[in-house]
Amino acid sequence: ADTTEKAAYIRFLVSNAAAGSVIGKGGATITDFQSESGARIQLSRNYEFFPGTSDRIIMISGNIDEILRAVELVLNKLLSELHTEDGGDAEPRMKLRLIVPNGSCGSIIGKGGAIIKSFIEDSQAGIKISPLDHNFYGLNDRLVTLTGTLNEQMRAVDLILSKLVEDPHYSQSMHTPLSYAVLTYCGFYCFLFAYVSPYEATAAYNVVNYAGQNGGGGKFQNNKEERTNSVTIGVADEHIGLVVGRGGRNILEISQVSGAKIKISDRGDFMTGTNDRKVTITGTQRAIRAAEGMITQKVSYASERVADQL
Repeated sequence: ADTTEKAAYIRFLVSNAAAGSVIGKGGATITDFQSESGARIQLSRNYEFFPGTSDRIIMISGNIDEILRAVELVLNKLLSELHTEDGGDAEPRMKLRLIVPNGSCGSIIGKGGAIIKSFIEDSQAGIKISPLDHNFYGLNDRLVTLTGTLNEQMRAVDLILSKLVEDPHYSQSMHTPLSYAVLTYCGFYCFLFAYVSPYEATAAYNVVNYAGQNGGGGKFQNNKEERTNSVTIGVADEHIGLVVGRGGRNILEISQVSGAKIKISDRGDFMTGTNDRKVTITGTQRAIRAAEGMITQKVSYASERVADQL
């Protein structure tokens, strides 16, 4: 009973489109959900995504019973729209990605994985904890993916949340801002810069704020760094799909993270004397470096995988 009444919170990811349906026209839906559940429901702004995704963060706070009621209202809303789109009769299995502080993950894994195994058995939901994404400097959260029907997911959320409120790391993170604006992408080029010179290392860690210009990242006083420039690089035609990603997801993420604008030449429009498509990156020097580094990383990672298979 004491645990049930403790102040708690849960954070999970929703797509931009799903966030709109949760908010409702003029905020009517989210207001109704808060009134009905007694919980507080907050969403990150429409350009503030969880690092490495193009999904917004929804945070629900209150006591456990209030949170569970609110989560069920939100998931039911999303499920009803999914059901309408699919037109199916069978109860769909969905994925729900919770955001959990890295320091709290041990409490839901347990010794030898005993706790998480018991949660899977009890809820019948799939529960998978992602490794910490070291591509983002300063990121201390992991994703816990729950797969199952609504009832299975709700039972898993209940078990996980009841365990997390006992963990001091979790309660300490309750007032952490929803925004990840101060994080910077720290991929291949970040580590490369770190071995080039102190100036480049500084540049890499202050590449651009995750949420764009409204975030709180460090800024250079050097005017050259702040000027808008354009750089065109070549990417092999067969690798352009890796840069663009399904439905443009990768190129959107690169643009969001770096702050640069990216334009890819039409099919058949190659750099002179090559079969490389033109990728034009526009922005500040540090935004261009960040975007170029992310593009290079995506292409080189795919090339390494191909080489490993040979």
